Amino acid sequence: MQESLKSILSEAGIEDELIQEIQKVGISKTARSGELIITPGSTSMYMPIVLEGLLSVVRQDGDANEILLYYLEGGETCAMSLACCIEGKRNDFKVTAEDNSVLWMIPMNYMDEWIQNYRSFRKYVFSSYQTRFDELLETIDSITFLNLYDRLYKYLLDKKQATKSYEINMSHEQIAQHLNTSRVVVSRLLKQLENEGKIELERNRISIL
Repeated sequence: MQESLKSILSEAGIEDELIQEIQKVGISKTARSGELIITPGSTSMYMPIVLEGLLSVVRQDGDANEILLYYLEGGETCAMSLACCIEGKRNDFKVTAEDNSVLWMIPMNYMDEWIQNYRSFRKYVFSSYQTRFDELLETIDSITFLNLYDRLYKYLLDKKQATKSYEINMSHEQIAQHLNTSRVVVSRLLKQLENEGKIELERNRISIL
């Protein structure tokens, strides 16, 4: 685990001195598929770096309606949690393990010092912001310019790319929550995609053809 963390941070250009400090103050965390990492309304105490697995970041409103913002894969971090901590805000999103995952949790109280003292870490955080911002723009474009059929198919292809698997183990209800629509509509569109030869449906599993 330590070697995996060191490899990720070294590739990001973090110097050895700071890597050693991150290894010293951080803690490892394993999360089972479906486990909540960050809950809406909570205050972020740690910034997670994904070592293995896949996390989803979902926006949730007061009525528990949801929309998927983006995924976090190996080597990536949740910059939104850092932003909420710096601004003293409670999280208005949730982070869930989509697969069994391994994380390195960095205490937030070190962030200000590292951003000020280490140019490499500042670049790492800002680069993460930029990546997440680009993905948010893509989500907005999808909602604004694509119909639900296209959004659903794009969602499945994005999921395939994120998990690096042609099989998606999700219920129709879970997909509907991420797209902020009804299960009935998702089931109808999935059946249409199957009839067109783009996917194959099984119970709680979708195969991309």
